[in-house]
Formats: sequence, C-alpha cells, structure tokens
Amino acid sequence: MRHARRRIVRRVARLAAVGGLLVGGTMVTRAVASEPPGASPAPHTLSRTASGAGLVAELGDERTAGHWVGTDGRPVVAVTDERTAGTVRRSGVAAKVVRHSMSELRSAASTLRAAPRVPGTAWALDYRSNEVVVRGDRTVSPADWSRLTGVAEGIGGFVRMERTEGTFTTRLNGAEPILSTAGRCSAGFNVTDGRADFILTAGHCGPTGSVWFGDGGGGRQVGRTVAGSFPGDDFSLVEYANGKAGDGAGVVAVGDGKGVRITGAGEPAVGQRVFRSGSTSGLRDGRVTALDATVNYPEGTVSGLIETDVCAEPGDSGGPMFSEGVALGVTSGGNGDCAKGGTTYFQPLPEAMESLGVRLIVDGQQGGGPGAAPSSPAAGAAAPGATAPVTGVEGSTLLARLTDRRNVGPGLLVVAGSLMALVATRWIRAEADRKAYRRHYASTWG
Repeated sequence: MRHARRRIVRRVARLAAVGGLLVGGTMVTRAVASEPPGASPAPHTLSRTASGAGLVAELGDERTAGHWVGTDGRPVVAVTDERTAGTVRRSGVAAKVVRHSMSELRSAASTLRAAPRVPGTAWALDYRSNEVVVRGDRTVSPADWSRLTGVAEGIGGFVRMERTEGTFTTRLNGAEPILSTAGRCSAGFNVTDGRADFILTAGHCGPTGSVWFGDGGGGRQVGRTVAGSFPGDDFSLVEYANGKAGDGAGVVAVGDGKGVRITGAGEPAVGQRVFRSGSTSGLRDGRVTALDATVNYPEGTVSGLIETDVCAEPGDSGGPMFSEGVALGVTSGGNGDCAKGGTTYFQPLPEAMESLGVRLIVDGQQGGGPGAAPSSPAAGAAAPGATAPVTGVEGSTLLARLTDRRNVGPGLLVVAGSLMALVATRWIRAEADRKAYRRHYASTWG
C-alpha cells in the first residue's frame, strides 16, 4: 500500500513538472512576442495627489483649506465642518476639520503683501497647521519685525511669526553649471516652443540679453537669455546658441555621471518627498512644507513659490526640482546651507511654462501630454540642461528584471523549476530502486 502511494505521488509530481514546462514555454514565447520591457509607461504626475486636489477643487475655498500627503502616504484634505469631512471620507480620503478656510488663509497672505515691504521676510500657507507662517531672517531689524508683527496680530491668531537663522537670498552662482558676467547658475529643464529649444532657469540669474557659457574658460557658448520675469516671478529662458538642446534633453543630472529621466511636469503636494539637483551642492532631497509662499529678497519680492526643507547653496539657482521623474520647479532662493539645513523656495514649473509659451522636453519617444514634448531617445553627453548620460538611472536588480511580467524572466523561472522537479523525481525513483534492490539482495543471503 505504501509503495502504491509513493508511485502515485511520483507520477503526480512528474505530471506537474511537465505541465510547468509547457506553461513556462508559453510565457517565454508570449514575452518575446510582446513589446520590450524597456518601454516606459505613459507619463504620469505622481507629484499631484489627484484625489486630494480634486476634492479641494470640487468643494471650494470656503469649505476646504488645502491638502497634503500624510505620514502614511495617503492624501489628507483640510475641511471647515463635519459635513464636508463626511463627504471627503466617503471618497476614501482622510479629512481634518480646521478652523480657517483657504479663503481666510489667502486673505491673510494678501494683507501681508499689501503691508510695507520688509526685505529678509517670507511667508507661506501651512495647510497642516492651518496657519500662515511668517519668517524673518537675521537682517530684519527689531523695528521692522515689530511692525510686521502688528500687521499679523491685526489679521488674527492664525498668523504665526518665526525668526530664522541665516539670510533669505537668491542662490545665484549649480544640475550643470552655466556662467555669465552676472554670475553662475544651474541649468533647470529643457523646454521648446516647437521652433527652438531653451533652458528654463531662474529669472534672477541674469537679465534678458545675458550670454551664457558652459565652462569657466568661456570657450563654449551655451546661449542667450531671451525672456524672463524677476521679481514677482523667478524664471527665465536661455535660447540655445544652435537652437537645439541635443540628445538627452529630457534628462537632468544628479552627479557622478548619472541622470534622472523626466517624463512630465506637475504640481507638488504638501508633505511630498522631492529632489533638487544643483552644481554647487549636488543632489539633495526633502519634503514640500508649504505652497503659495512669498519671499522678500533684497532684490525684490517673489510670490507663488513652493516652500521646502531641501537645502541649497549659492550656485544652485535655477536647478531642477522633481519627484519620480515629474518636473516640479526651479530653485529660486532660501536660507541656510547643506551643512546646517535650511528652507529653499522654488518657482513652480507649470506656471513658468505657461507664461513663457513653452512646453517641457521629456525623455524618450512617449508623449508627455499637454506641456511636454518628446526628446531624442538617446541620453547623450552632458550639456547644460541636457545634463549627463543616464548610466545607472532607473537601474533594477536581477530579481526585479526576472519577475517583470513583460520580460522572459518569469517563464524562464517556471521552466527551470519544472526541470529541477523532473530531475528530482527521477533521482528519487532511482534511489528508491537501488534501496529496494539492496533489501532484496540482502534477504537472499539470509
């Protein structure tokens, strides 16, 4: 009886192994016939929490007060009453009931903008605390700070005053460096108007007509600034000298000859993790802390900025900020450095592109949707804006490649497992026969 059960088990195992060979072979055939695994998915904007942003737009500024990414990665929407909170929660999004609406927060910011300008100050809408946070650096005199505090107290208790270290400055002077008589900046993103290609960088880097070079010796002219806005906004266009950005235009450098493929443009969410690249301090990361920020630089006031806790240093101005391949903005300024940390502000990219009448050049041949244009498929040699080869970027482990359902890997794994099972059953059968023969032989000798 025991031998019969063993024979049945071995037979079933062999049949399963043969079936696995057939299934694995079919998987390999289909994978080979399908599109290559290197094909990139359609661009998507992970930078904007669609459910949170959509609900805020639908419910309006009187019933909501912004949205952000929670610590668990899920969107949270600030609402002004329990009824609206119920609507949000039924949509599968977390809700937080707050006292002040978005209309009140924006009204407070407008009042601060209308007050006498104080260089060295900045404010932003903090959705999570439901406050307007006003910061003053060390250059702000006690008298000016006292005057601004009086304006804040007149607005109400939801304006928070904070003193900060360092100085709020534009980061004039490094992704790839570009140089002119005005100083050194970083190339941001490559854009096009359909006729010529440009570098989109910070507006404070240099006025219209500034000539930019790609090296310290000034032997390679990159282009000339043809449009921009600063103060008020902080963006400008540098037209390439030969009219074209070249290969790799949809890649931004992150150091060590590596780059990140840019697949589209979007808007960030508070709490989202972001990355910034610059020629002075390289690749740095942090989180978005506030939106619609205003900074009173010594050169003038800039509004509508993205506030982050990513560090930056002089020379990083104009450098790209992105998240998971989605372009978000270019570096404007801030305080602190990458040794102590600080606050850095960014000019939102979609607003700049709309104002300048250009669209983003994205990596690869896939369409980038509205506001994006495909770049050359090859990521070529480093150049301002075009940055570096993408060696090592989007690299994956062997296991990830093998388990990619679009690859031949899963089929090969099934085939290999089935072959091992067949070999194992044959070995077990042979071993069992040898043992049976030894027992029989031993018994014949008594």
